[in-house]
Amino acid sequence: MTALREQGELVDVDRPVALELEVAKGLRKSASIAGPAFVFKNNGTPFPLVAGVYNSRAKALIAFQATEDEAFGKILNGLSNPIPPVLVDDAPVHENVIEGDDIDLSTLPVPKYSPNDGGPYITPGIVVSHDPETGIPDMGHYRFQIIDKNTMSFLAQPMHRFGKNLAKAVRLGQQTFRAALVIGVDPMLAYTCPIQATDDTNDFAVAGGLRGAAVELVKCRTNDVNVPARAEVVIEFEVQFANEVFEGPLGEYTGYYTPGSMKPIARVLAITHRNDAYFQALLTGVPPTENHTLKQLPFEASFFQMMRSQFPTIEKVAVPSSGGVSFYIVIAMRPRYSGEARAAILMAMGTNLRPKTVIVVDPDIDVNNSDQVEWAVAFRTQPSRDVILVDQLPAGPLDPSVSDDIPLDQRMGSALAIDATYPYGTDVRIAGSDEACGPSVAEHGHEFVMVADVPGWRDYDFPELRNRAP
Repeated sequence: MTALREQGELVDVDRPVALELEVAKGLRKSASIAGPAFVFKNNGTPFPLVAGVYNSRAKALIAFQATEDEAFGKILNGLSNPIPPVLVDDAPVHENVIEGDDIDLSTLPVPKYSPNDGGPYITPGIVVSHDPETGIPDMGHYRFQIIDKNTMSFLAQPMHRFGKNLAKAVRLGQQTFRAALVIGVDPMLAYTCPIQATDDTNDFAVAGGLRGAAVELVKCRTNDVNVPARAEVVIEFEVQFANEVFEGPLGEYTGYYTPGSMKPIARVLAITHRNDAYFQALLTGVPPTENHTLKQLPFEASFFQMMRSQFPTIEKVAVPSSGGVSFYIVIAMRPRYSGEARAAILMAMGTNLRPKTVIVVDPDIDVNNSDQVEWAVAFRTQPSRDVILVDQLPAGPLDPSVSDDIPLDQRMGSALAIDATYPYGTDVRIAGSDEACGPSVAEHGHEFVMVADVPGWRDYDFPELRNRAP
């Protein structure tokens, strides 16, 4: 927050602002222009509400303490060099402990974001849970609806680790499962949550690698879960599998409401918080929102690392917010042999991101520029040759085009892919230049394609545009 304030990216709002819809209106308006984050001080509760801290790429770079050119490498370096967490006995998050009859969730500034939401939702909360067999900790973002003063409910996708931990607890015959919901953390913890990792990954060690320092943890007051010692607020809870309540709907990251259904309750056992703690809000809905920005860099970097292990000529990937930072992936690569782009496509379809659309382009295409990607699709493909359809794949999470009456772990879908790379061996040149921009060299060439670009424009010194350069 201090870093944001110093760069003019955090604004205090002292006037009264209602938690029901008004906070969301302000956040949506600011997100539309990549505007500042806010502290809503007068929200009807004892806690100031900070929101919008992830609503732009610029704020993400502030959190990573990196430039655009440095961020990707910094994430990859952190993933390769995890730092184990350290356990402490005393922590700021335990300066205030609320238990028993004193628990009252209505004292927390939890907004209602969309008109048809089932109620107020904690959307930036990080669930910390342990695998009931191995004890390996996991962090992940999950939505939690406030039901009453000491009861919540939630949605945990079956392919996510919290969902897997819950399913494993049920198989082991457990009637309950204890975990913690953490609000207000070092942003590196939040940016760690979306990273694609195996089930034996200690997420706190990954977060330590990203920050370059060990995460301090402290044991919860009512269970054995270890949570960030310097978090603002922690809600310790117990999932009761036999007791269910209607949860939802919520305007989700797809831009659509996900319908409500019966879910297990999460009974609150304790609320702990720092002195003068901040609560946090996070807008989700039609892309782009801060929910999408929060996922984008971690998804891209971890997906890149995973794909490049099999396809080392992949140069860049993009997971655009327009696809909910999940359903649409663009990959730039230089194929080493015929069909390699298709092989990369099939691997991408099989990842836990579960994309519906995968486009592979040559490295001369900027994967973050939709005009360039669409140009490659328009003029480097023939649909009968380059479009791939795969049916009967596990459906992506919360896909509104899949029937809602099918259980989450049984939903199936299909995926579309476009190989927008030149056919292997094509010799591609920029008109008026000896520079090659295609995937291979002339001696392998089946044909010669000339790009009608202006050679040397990137290095041309045009003084009148110096102050306007990105």
